[in-house]
Formats: sequence, C-alpha cells, structure tokens
Amino acid sequence: MLLKQSALVTSILLIFLVSCGESPKKNIPSTEESVVKSDSIAVEIQEPQIQEKEEEEFVLDEENAIDFFFNYAKEHEENKVKLTTSMGSFTVQLYNNVPYHKANFIYLAKKGYFNDTQFHRVVKDFIIQGGNSDDRETAKKRREIGRYLLPPDAKKGHKHHRGTISMPSSERDNPHKLASPYEFFIVVTKPGSYHLDGSYTPFGKVIEGMDVVDAINNVAVGDGDWPWKNIYILKAEVL
Repeated sequence: MLLKQSALVTSILLIFLVSCGESPKKNIPSTEESVVKSDSIAVEIQEPQIQEKEEEEFVLDEENAIDFFFNYAKEHEENKVKLTTSMGSFTVQLYNNVPYHKANFIYLAKKGYFNDTQFHRVVKDFIIQGGNSDDRETAKKRREIGRYLLPPDAKKGHKHHRGTISMPSSERDNPHKLASPYEFFIVVTKPGSYHLDGSYTPFGKVIEGMDVVDAINNVAVGDGDWPWKNIYILKAEVL
C-alpha cells in the first residue's frame, strides 16, 4: 500500500515539474525573435522620416544672370506681354535685339513676379513706373528670384519714343548705369523723352492700350510721385 502511494506521489510531482518547465518556453520569445521584431518595428517607424534631400531652388545672382538669360532668350521666343491693371489692360511688344532685358521681362512675367505689384511712380506728362510695391510679398518674391542687375544695352537703335517701355537704373552705387531688373517705366511724353537715350535701355513698346497708360499718368499723386490711390498690376500674361 505504501509503495502504491509513493508511486502516485512521484507521478504527480513529475507531471507538475514537466508542466512548470514548459510554460516559460511557450510564453517568452527567444532572444533572437525579440531582436528581429524590435528591429522591424524600428525600421517601420524610421522609414517615413528618411527623406531625400530636396533639390535647391535656383536663385539668380550677378554671376549667373547673364548666362541664364542668354540661354533663356534662345529657348523662349515669345515677345508680347499683356499687363492687366486695376485701371484696364495694355500690351507691350518686346524687341528681339535686346535679349537680356527681353528675357528678363518674360521670365519675371512667367514667374508671376509682376502680379500684385503697383505703378508706384507717376510723373505727369513724362513716365509711369511699375514693378514695385510696399507689400512684403513683393520683397519676398525678389528674395526668392534673386539679387542681380543687368548691363545697359542702349545702342541698338531704339529711342525713348512715346509708348516705349524701358528699364531704370539701380539706386545702388552704380556708375555703369546697370539696370534694376524688377522695375520698368513707360514713356508718355509726346513725341518722346529723348534725353533718356543712351542712359537707359528701351526694350519694347506699347502696341495696344496706350489710353490706359495715359489714364494712369493722369492720376493724383503725393510725395515721391506715388499715386494717392494704389494702381495695381493684377496680372502679367506672356502671349
């Protein structure tokens, strides 16, 4: 009897020990499995954060501007731009033999630079000047496009007749009369303002809507020839 009881107790103990020994193997993964799962999760989390370095935006400067516009003029043969203002619209035709100034104007129009700028200077019976603004957005667009000047190209036979579009010189220390690329002026003087010849670069002429140019020239102005009521260039379209 004692022998049977002893055997029964032994069997119970063996079953208990076996079951206790198997339990950890079922519930705790091996070290190798744990590392693989951890790395897999880490990769899944990190992958979206790995981004290719974005290509830097092209910015014009005084070293690359001439080469850029030389090539741009070859690739873009358009020569008409329609300017829609808060007082109406007019169209200018650009001269092909002043390639840097023509290409610059086309480029800025396509970049949307002139949109929402103003005719910020109006001199009665002389000129209207546009392409600037007291809006911060205009300064931001200039920074994004670049800081550069254009050399004068005033010996191509073009004169400052009435309706001529030309480019003013930069206000910086500028003995060579380098042109400020973001602004332009249109002559309204009859028959023209020929004292400007040789100092500034005519690069086109108004071919439609000169009545709108005249209307802008007749607005009331304050100090610095800035119109009392802002005159906006709403849109510049390359035709």
